This record gives sequence, C-alpha cells and structure tokens, in this order.
Amino acid sequence: MNKVFLIGNLTRDPELSETNSGVPVCRFAIAVNRRFSAGDAERQTDFFNVTAWRGLADNVAKFCKKGNKVAVTGSIQIRNYEDNAGQKRTFVDIIADDVEFLTPKGGASSDDGDYAPAPRKKPALEAFDDDSDIPF
Repeated sequence: MNKVFLIGNLTRDPELSETNSGVPVCRFAIAVNRRFSAGDAERQTDFFNVTAWRGLADNVAKFCKKGNKVAVTGSIQIRNYEDNAGQKRTFVDIIADDVEFLTPKGGASSDDGDYAPAPRKKPALEAFDDDSDIPF
C-alpha cells in the first residue's frame, strides 16, 4: 500500500495550470517539521513537492497561499530521468488525494502549529417551568 499523510506549511503560492486536454493541475510544496530534534540541534524540516488534480487543484489554488498549514493525504510517486548533462536524477512527488486546509479562514499562519480555536458562544437557555403536562 502506498499511502502518505503529511501536515505542513506551504513554502510558496500554489501554481495552477492545465494539461493539453484541459485538466487542471496544481503544484505546490510543503515544509514538514520532524517530530524530534537530534540532541541540542535545531528541529529539522523536510520539504515535499505535491501535485493535486482536477477539482482539488482548483480548490488548493483558490484557497491556499504561502505559509498556510495543510494536511495532505495521498501517495508517493518516484520518477527517474536523465538530465541534459547525462546525470541520472530521481524526482519524488506526493500525488494528493485530499488536502485539508488547517489555517483558519482569514487567519495568519504560524510555524509552531499552535492554533487557538475560535471562542464559541454558549446558547442562551430559556427558563422552562411548565409542569402542567407531567402526569405525576
């Protein structure tokens, strides 16, 4: 099974384009902090290229921008090719099945991942003192 789940921040604005047949494709990259740091060293970050297709591509391009935190579910695709100099290269890409937007709408992103939920208003309760329908 080839399944990946990543949470990170966009490193650049998403780039929306279309294939020759008109299918929308959106490419973006995310930075994912590793869970632990090695000793006193600074926490390390991994960078992943992500590709979204069709409606998902349109939504990512419309609602995401550099710095936004997203959760990406998808699969890993590895492509090998030879560059112009004859060097063998490997390209790793995440093909997104789903992208969940984690940055609050209109909110600024934060690198530490700590977001305070929006305060909720408690509904006002009305007093109910009608015992006339109770049979006992």
